[in-house]
Amino acid sequence: MTIHWCGTGLSAIPGLKRLIELGYPVTVWNRTVEKAQEAIGSYTQNIRAFDLSALKSALHPGDTVVSMLPGDWHVPLAQAAIDAQAHFVSSSYIAPEMRALDQKAKEAGVALVNEVGLDPGIDHLMAHHLVAAYRNSDAYNDANRISFTSYCGGVPKHANPFRYKFSWAPVGVLKALKSPSTSIRAGEELTVTKPWDAITTYTAPLPQPEAFEVYPNRDSLPFMAEYGFDPKWEVHEFVRGTLRLNGWAEAWKDVFAEIETNPSDARLAEMSDAMLADNSYDEGEPDRVILCVDLKADNANGTAWHQTYVMDAWGDARGTAMARLVSIPVSLAVQAARSGTIPPGVQAAPADLQLVANWMDEISRLAQHLAIVDHTG
Repeated sequence: MTIHWCGTGLSAIPGLKRLIELGYPVTVWNRTVEKAQEAIGSYTQNIRAFDLSALKSALHPGDTVVSMLPGDWHVPLAQAAIDAQAHFVSSSYIAPEMRALDQKAKEAGVALVNEVGLDPGIDHLMAHHLVAAYRNSDAYNDANRISFTSYCGGVPKHANPFRYKFSWAPVGVLKALKSPSTSIRAGEELTVTKPWDAITTYTAPLPQPEAFEVYPNRDSLPFMAEYGFDPKWEVHEFVRGTLRLNGWAEAWKDVFAEIETNPSDARLAEMSDAMLADNSYDEGEPDRVILCVDLKADNANGTAWHQTYVMDAWGDARGTAMARLVSIPVSLAVQAARSGTIPPGVQAAPADLQLVANWMDEISRLAQHLAIVDHTG
């Protein structure tokens, strides 16, 4: 039962290395063989040029396909996996076209596991833990008012004037700034078309509390059901968003102004190239990842229950924090799919509390700080 790992970009390598070191049979597929050999050649020589037809020919029942390729490859690879009665894993959000494969995957008896990277991924695990802990607490009451926030950001460990650095061309970051978001604020649905109009301050409960700029992204609302929120609950706040260093909004004000003009793709590419040239990571320079998932329940007397799952990680001798926090959870999902501990069908990061605990134990070794902060003592 072979693992077919497709893509050897910057965020793919630690998880791939882990599976090889654990002794799993792995075939590496990459669009450029030379780049894959440079990235992973000291661990394996079983490297092939990525081609969908060739991959299909190599698949067998019980295999697992991992897609660390651009998002438009996920659904074709997932379909190929179903056809071969193989599992599929990616770190990306579940697109409607992926969701539509659910019944086919169940009929084939295979798991299509997505959203198992950093964000989405580790944030889901934290949310599942907090919701279960609240439900099982003495403070639980259907009448409590619930507030939930989940903020994640990759930032430079050592701040620069631009308050951000890039490991690759940031055209995706620029396009994301043009995407609307939907969340709940003060009990009302909030739709934001310009993220910079919704920036607020969040103080992360780190060992030394630290303030960041945050804003909502994507559509948060479907995740209430994903996280097991009861439809009866009064939800005062529900936001999944992005975290940036303080000063980011000011440093990026000219970028925001140009985004407002709705620039062409060619102009976005031009902006991206300039930003990468001026603000890229130096060789060996540490990145930093902060993730804070917070759940609070209030009643007429004040706060009844309030915990934050907080993580702080940075690049070290093992490489970048982003790479290990994206790809090692992917490798955990591969193991779970192969072992049958994740059921057939299309799904995101697991809600099973034993799996959550096992995965978070592994993740604790990837971060320099991981803790659950109980604000109510």
